[in-house]
Amino acid sequence: MRYSKNIKPISYLKANAAEVLQSLHETHEPYIITVNGEAKAVLMDIEGYEESQQTLAMLKLVAIGRNEIDAGKSSSAEDVIQRMRKLVDAEK
Repeated sequence: MRYSKNIKPISYLKANAAEVLQSLHETHEPYIITVNGEAKAVLMDIEGYEESQQTLAMLKLVAIGRNEIDAGKSSSAEDVIQRMRKLVDAEK
């Protein structure tokens, strides 16, 4: 994704907020907002934001799982299945 066309100064955002929001809704491409020529913020549509948050959450879960495996805090699938069967049998 190339964001170079969506780098805008804060003054542009102030003057064209409705247009920017419409563009976000239609293209789902974020805007980089600058102040005095320096990138200060990213403005994105809510769907894109929610998707990125879900992706981040999944990556965190993968990292946690990887760390647990590396620390020896894991079980084989066979062990887990046996424990689940015991739980199911205990409920009968």
